[in-house]
Amino acid sequence: MDRKEFLKNLGFGAAFMLTASCLGGCSKGSQDLGPVDFTIDLTDSQYAALTQNEGYVVIDRVVVARDINGNYVAATQLCSHEDKYKIIYKNDEWFCTDHDARFTLEGDGINGNGSKGITTYQTVLDGNMLNVFS
Repeated sequence: MDRKEFLKNLGFGAAFMLTASCLGGCSKGSQDLGPVDFTIDLTDSQYAALTQNEGYVVIDRVVVARDINGNYVAATQLCSHEDKYKIIYKNDEWFCTDHDARFTLEGDGINGNGSKGITTYQTVLDGNMLNVFS
């Protein structure tokens, strides 16, 4: 192999490695927390934030919130942009405090950093008991 061919192969290999590492680092990663299924007693003082609209709590890496209309919503705390547990409820959407990724309450991305979306969960209210499940 001559020098020109070697550099050409090296360039292709380097470009492949750079592309592969970026795609791996920017991927959605493992957002599956496994099956989610827990119940919250809303009369328990540790969940007092959920008695008012726009309040939220984090339980086992799941963010549970009461939206501006009084509906209960839940999503993973894991941001799809860089796999960091930084999602909170803010301004009636899911928000990553680390790099400003934004998501609808249904988990769809709103901006570039949130474009991959996040996992959301179902909620069912029965009296004072709130069930959150996948």
